[in-house]
Amino acid sequence: MPRTILNRRFITGLAGATAAMVLLAGCSSPQPDSGQSPSPTPASASPTAPASADPSATPTPTPIPPAANLDGIAVAGAFNAEPQVTLPGPFAVEETMSKVLTEGTGSVIKENGVAEVHYVGLNGRTGQKFDDSYSRGQTVEFTLSQVVPGFKKGLTGKKVGSRVLIAMPGKDGYDSSGGNANAGIEVGDTLVFVVDIVAAPLDTAAGTEQPAPQGGPTVQFGADNKPTITIPANTKAPTELQSHPLIVGTGKKVAAGDTVTVQYAASSWRTGESIIDIYGQPEQGALNKMIPAWQEALVNQPVGSRILIVAPPDKAYPEGSDRPRVQAGDTVVFVVDILWTAQAQSGF
Repeated sequence: MPRTILNRRFITGLAGATAAMVLLAGCSSPQPDSGQSPSPTPASASPTAPASADPSATPTPTPIPPAANLDGIAVAGAFNAEPQVTLPGPFAVEETMSKVLTEGTGSVIKENGVAEVHYVGLNGRTGQKFDDSYSRGQTVEFTLSQVVPGFKKGLTGKKVGSRVLIAMPGKDGYDSSGGNANAGIEVGDTLVFVVDIVAAPLDTAAGTEQPAPQGGPTVQFGADNKPTITIPANTKAPTELQSHPLIVGTGKKVAAGDTVTVQYAASSWRTGESIIDIYGQPEQGALNKMIPAWQEALVNQPVGSRILIVAPPDKAYPEGSDRPRVQAGDTVVFVVDILWTAQAQSGF
């Protein structure tokens, strides 16, 4: 059975999941072979006040007039440090609102993309903080499909490096799960978050360019950002694994147990022809499930790097492969952009 580079159906669990309990839409373990992204659905809970012989015995909460905007919320402090947030008394909104307090210059958060953030959350009804990541000293990574709707609405389209203020009504928070008693969140409570977007997957390699290796394969990129790999003529394929960074990124380094997001292309040494090209169509997978050449060449490389890999058969596809199209015994030349890496988690 040929080994593929990436399992297209692999799904990443949450990193820092314990820290992000209040953000999640629900808790269910990702199923790596399901072929679908997890879309946890919170258990439905619509508490109904019990009948009472004396209606006056059950006080009716005073409704909080909904705010028209977020201008009354004061936020002080620097990016990536815990902010001081002051609410103008009991606070509520009817629809999720967001406001960019400081705008970054990094990649844009996609609708169901991945984000790494610091955050603080306050209850609009009480004005009290119910959770934050700064005091734990650890950012939280998640896919936007796995968090409460208001968080997804507030972060989609925002840039890495931004500080974002988000206010969401209960319907976009925890109403559907009956609130969150552990966090002091009741049905109907508006939640207010200040979020620092620390990182997200890149769209392409970015960093410091390095000189190409002498005498080996070369890589040229066209205007469409598609690579062309040229195999040196009349040259025997090497029998040992070779890898060389063409660009050295500045992000965190890949660890052996990580899940990585990459875009890549490959050519056959035997024929010189392209055998696969997914530039512009990133894939994600567990590094320890990939071919040995990738496991060896990508470890300790920082996100943003572009790596040229020459993989002999014993490090790639000794028996051949259908994807990419490799004949048995052929050497494969890869160019790989490392767009993201995260510690693999089983989820919960």
